[in-house]
Amino acid sequence: MKLQQLLSYTRRAVDDYDMIEEGDKIAIGISGGKDSLTLLYALHGLKRFYPKKFEIYAVTVDLGFENLNLDAIKALCQDLEVPYTIVKTDIADIVFEQRKETSPCSLCAKMRKGALNEEMKRLGCNKIAYAHHKDDMVETMLMSLIFEGRFHTFSPRTYLDRMDLTVIRPLMYVNEADVIGFVHKYELPVAKSPCPVDGYTKREYASELLDQLIKDNPGVKERMFTAIVRGNMPGWPEYKGNRW
Repeated sequence: MKLQQLLSYTRRAVDDYDMIEEGDKIAIGISGGKDSLTLLYALHGLKRFYPKKFEIYAVTVDLGFENLNLDAIKALCQDLEVPYTIVKTDIADIVFEQRKETSPCSLCAKMRKGALNEEMKRLGCNKIAYAHHKDDMVETMLMSLIFEGRFHTFSPRTYLDRMDLTVIRPLMYVNEADVIGFVHKYELPVAKSPCPVDGYTKREYASELLDQLIKDNPGVKERMFTAIVRGNMPGWPEYKGNRW
C-alpha cells in the first residue's frame, strides 16, 4: 500500500465519523508495532492538507521491559517533526513479578491506558488516536460473540467523560495486510514487543479463526465488517458517509 492510499482510507474514516475538529490536539499511542507507526504516518500526512487544522503528539508508555529499544522511533519522530514522549512505568514488574497474573492482558491494558491518558492531559491533548484497523474490529467482534455472547466491537469515536478525552480510530477502513505492505514498502522501524505473552492471547486466537474463515469463505471479512458498520451498536457515532 502506498502513502496516498493510506491517506485516502484515513480521510474517509475521519470524515465519515467526524473524528477531527478544528484545533484538536491528538495524541497517538505508539507501541512500536506496525499498526501504531502506520497511524503516525497517516495522521502526519493528513495534517498537511486536511481543512481542519490539528496537532499531533506521539506517546509511548514504556512498560519497563529491559529489551525495548525505541531509538529508531525517536529518530523517525524527529524526521517527521512530531513531538515524542516516552512515559516510564513499572507496569511489567507489577503485572508479572509482583502480582504474577496468569491472565495479564486486562490489567496491563488498564494500567497502560491510565498512564497514557495522564500524559495526554499533561500535554494538553483532547483526543487520542488508536491504531485499530479493520481486522482488529472484526476480531474484537468475534471475541465478543464467542466469549461474551454479545455483538460488539470498537467504536470509531468514543468520548470518555471521566477523562474528558475522545478516542478515535482513523485506520478502521485499512486492512492488516495493507498495513504490513506499507511497513515493508516504507521500511518503518518496527520494535518487536518484549511482552512474554505476545502471540498467546485471545486476540491471537480470534486472528487465527478469522484467517481460517477467510480461507474457507472468501469475502467473509468484508461482509462481517459491513454488518458491524450497519449494526447500529450502542455508543457508535452517527455515520456521515454514503457507502453503506
